Amino acid sequence: MKEENNNEDTMAPSGTGGFNTVTIVGVGLISGSFALALKEKNLAKHIIGVSRTQASAKKALELGIIDEVLPLEEAVAKSDFIYVAIPVDATIPVVLKIMDMITDKQIVADAGSTKFALSKALKDHPMRKRFVSTHPMWGTEYSGPEAAVHGAFAGRACVICDVHQSDKKVVGIIENIYRLLGMNIVLMDSENHDIHAAYVSHISHITSFALANTVLEKEKEEEAIFELSGGGFESTVRLAKSAASMWVPVFMQNRENVLDVLNEHITQLRKFKASLEKENVQFLTELIENANKIKRIIK
Repeated sequence: MKEENNNEDTMAPSGTGGFNTVTIVGVGLISGSFALALKEKNLAKHIIGVSRTQASAKKALELGIIDEVLPLEEAVAKSDFIYVAIPVDATIPVVLKIMDMITDKQIVADAGSTKFALSKALKDHPMRKRFVSTHPMWGTEYSGPEAAVHGAFAGRACVICDVHQSDKKVVGIIENIYRLLGMNIVLMDSENHDIHAAYVSHISHITSFALANTVLEKEKEEEAIFELSGGGFESTVRLAKSAASMWVPVFMQNRENVLDVLNEHITQLRKFKASLEKENVQFLTELIENANKIKRIIK
């Protein structure tokens, strides 16, 4: 039987108040940075951490990211707002479990990099309106509570998906939280989100992993790589340090979209290869100059 929570929503959309108790499920890069931001903005009086490992939970406590560690069931029962930021393959069963436990006074949101599979899983849940599907478009190649940083979300975009399936007031609360953290809000349906994410995020990671493997295969002496690597190589291959435990589930959940983008990427690589094989300077120049148009998007 669900514990009754007689409190009204504890944060008005205007942002004048905050949550009494927030639970973060996962105490890593995104959730840890989110918890730090909530504390800095006085948006949470008490933050509970739920972690798969005792070591991560202990570290999050030591770093002041969370105030308490509890099992999921106890944490949810105490919380006004539950924020889930774990690998996307675990997100669906965990969020479904949480939705089965909450009352109509609690709010749940996730921070996953894929949205469509989760949207389908939650579509007919009786508490669906208390859930908001979000993707703060920020991250680094690091993981764990030690990776959490202050001011992580300022100036970044946050995609909120399928808002028509959520209570309007709940969406307003979540939108306002992200705005108070300095984020720009983008509304999108979950299917289109996954298509666009494949282009602007997922393919970047695959390219970085592939480039790292290429270099490691050609340069068996790792010392030589580090001695010769410059800023261009480092910035391109930086994402290759990202954890497989996070990115394999993302690639698999968004498999069809990633394959579409990957096929186009391979086509573009073949054009570069052909221009070099045929010593076609004009075609190579055209390819690079066309790529320069990305300056319209990235300043």
